[in-house]
Amino acid sequence: MQLTHLNLNDLKPSSVNVRKKDGKAVGDLLPSIRSLGILQPLLVRPNCEGYEIVAGQRRYHALTVLAEDGEIDPVPCIVMDDGDDAKAIEASLAENIARLPMDEIDQYKAFAALAAKGETVDDIATRFGVTERLVNQRLAIANIIDPILNAYRRDEIRPDTLRILTMATPRQQKAWWRLHKSDDDYAPLGRALKDWLFGGTHIPLSNALFDIADYTAPIVSDLFGEDRYFSDSDLFWQMQSTAVAEAREAFKRDGWTDVVLMEVGNYWTSWDYRNVAKEDGGKVFITCTRDGEVTFHEGYLTIKEADRRDKQAETGEAKAERSELTKAMQNYLGLHRHGPVRTELLSRPDIALRLSVAHMIAGSGLWNVEAEPQRGSSEAIAESVTTAKANEAFATERQAVRSLLGIENTDDDEATDSTIVPSRQDYRSRHSLSDTFAVLMELDDAAVVRVLAFVMAETLEAHTPMIEALGAQFGTDMRDWWTADQTFFDLLREKEAINAMVAELAGDTTAKAYVTATAKVQKSIIAACLDGTREAQVANWMPRYMTFPATAYKQ
Repeated sequence: MQLTHLNLNDLKPSSVNVRKKDGKAVGDLLPSIRSLGILQPLLVRPNCEGYEIVAGQRRYHALTVLAEDGEIDPVPCIVMDDGDDAKAIEASLAENIARLPMDEIDQYKAFAALAAKGETVDDIATRFGVTERLVNQRLAIANIIDPILNAYRRDEIRPDTLRILTMATPRQQKAWWRLHKSDDDYAPLGRALKDWLFGGTHIPLSNALFDIADYTAPIVSDLFGEDRYFSDSDLFWQMQSTAVAEAREAFKRDGWTDVVLMEVGNYWTSWDYRNVAKEDGGKVFITCTRDGEVTFHEGYLTIKEADRRDKQAETGEAKAERSELTKAMQNYLGLHRHGPVRTELLSRPDIALRLSVAHMIAGSGLWNVEAEPQRGSSEAIAESVTTAKANEAFATERQAVRSLLGIENTDDDEATDSTIVPSRQDYRSRHSLSDTFAVLMELDDAAVVRVLAFVMAETLEAHTPMIEALGAQFGTDMRDWWTADQTFFDLLREKEAINAMVAELAGDTTAKAYVTATAKVQKSIIAACLDGTREAQVANWMPRYMTFPATAYKQ
């Protein structure tokens, strides 16, 4: 025979041994089983549908009643071999169980006392005719601190809570007991207690993509369930994230057009996707539950994207690639990059003169002529650009040019913020052409060229290829003019690009360890590297968006 644990749904009453009456009268058994569990194993033998119960039908029916109120632990059973005498086995079990203390706390203490004398778990199980698993369960409960055990004995604590507390360290048990005794605080119970013990969602070993041997923190065993759990959720997520990042890279090497890492906790709603083969542009979608279970969905497109591709195939329209930058971020970057270029134009009047002639010949969106409006698409962007170092330098030069031209500030000019060349939304009267000409006639060539350079810079259009060309020509280094501010981080949305920035600043190992983390967490790592609270891998870092020419992170 073999002593083991079997799932309740694998057990069926034997048709030849069913009681004629009272087979389902189990009210007297329920309190004991609810508190102690099954002490005397069921006798079963295998059949084509699982296992049939030879002895223990009432215990089985009691378990089915309890199962209606929640999950039931696997059932201790003796699997009979051919030729085993059922009556003899039952008699032996009954004799052994009779020696077992019937108070659960006394059972725990009795097992612990025998273990202290050197008896093995197998010895104790044989002595009382119970499974090794039940002995391990009782020994674990015996290690709970006395205040909790005494409260359990007084029925102040439920059995399921006590069982979960067997996975707690003595420090955690004492902390939980303080919460339990407090009039103001709440002591977590049930699943919430597991979450409390493990610092969040409890993560079973079965969810790990990585080699468990590489995990250096303790592993906690749930003696009343089938799973074991990671005690350090932060370490698990770093290792799991690294494994996910490596899997994503492997899919890309295998030729998939895109591998989409979905937010942790997002459900896979299959009805929102369509199967599309890899050679037809299908993607891989990676989902990850909050307890770390990762699933790779190969060969899918969203219904929306699949329909759009079908329409493009019918009409012959070119595929519009999704930009990794939002419109707001493009506005932010364009204005910040524009400022240093036009300010550096001030020191190159020779280029400004030639640029003016080019504008006169070819025209531009601004050569009506109008000043660049410097319009931020939000208050945050407008404030960020207005207070930027380049704009402050530009405003200083504007005031100097005003003095050269003899233009006095008026109440409508808002000091140095008012442009010399009116912008489109500016309803002020233009300066008198003849008066301006007369002033210029009194200036020497150097002063006139200085005014020319400023006016060209003030009317230089933002968000155009010309900014790229001039920045490359000047060798503009944005590190001299710009530092990442909160508005930049607020507008940074693309997770793959953010993770690539983490790799540049904190290294590939850190980037892989946080690939499943939220954008907020990854941006905090970037900020920490920039403000010095975390060691950066590179000095004077600048995002690729701020270089000349600008480059993307997603290829």
